[in-house]
Amino acid sequence: MMKTQNQQLKPQDVLLLLKIVSNNTPSWNQKPMAESLGLSQSEVSEAVGRCKYAGLLAPNGKMVMRLSLLEFLQYGLRYVFPIKPGPVVRGVPTSHSAKPLSEEIQSSEAYVWPYGKGTVRGQSILPLYPSVPEAALKDEKLYELLALVDALRVGRARERELAVSTLKKRLNLGE
Repeated sequence: MMKTQNQQLKPQDVLLLLKIVSNNTPSWNQKPMAESLGLSQSEVSEAVGRCKYAGLLAPNGKMVMRLSLLEFLQYGLRYVFPIKPGPVVRGVPTSHSAKPLSEEIQSSEAYVWPYGKGTVRGQSILPLYPSVPEAALKDEKLYELLALVDALRVGRARERELAVSTLKKRLNLGE
């Protein structure tokens, strides 16, 4: 009998989808994926199940449905995983304070994920998942995707617009 209880997306599901996109290989395996994201193998397995159920992963569980992911990130993410900037802390830059948006947006206020080894002071933005700062620092492409996603969660209209058009390019969806 298939489990049908809770198929609602969790923040780590978005993290997994972005990592699959950044790897850009349909032959990924759960164990190395779990290690690179700071998740357990069972968390990755459950995330795959939820993402398939939501139509964000192909039925084979390997390929991201990129258009569906973009629609979810663009229209749903900030309502499902909302965030408000918190106190000034030391951390890792995110949203418009990190690449690629930092190259287009000049801002006096920095947004950071709180992180002890961080080098920048700014308003704290809780990451989608606790392991995000470390996973991002190990993978530049993933880092940039996560920063764009945070711009969708916390940014003003212009930042969100730029983030969406950049995400379209990163997801190979034209523009």
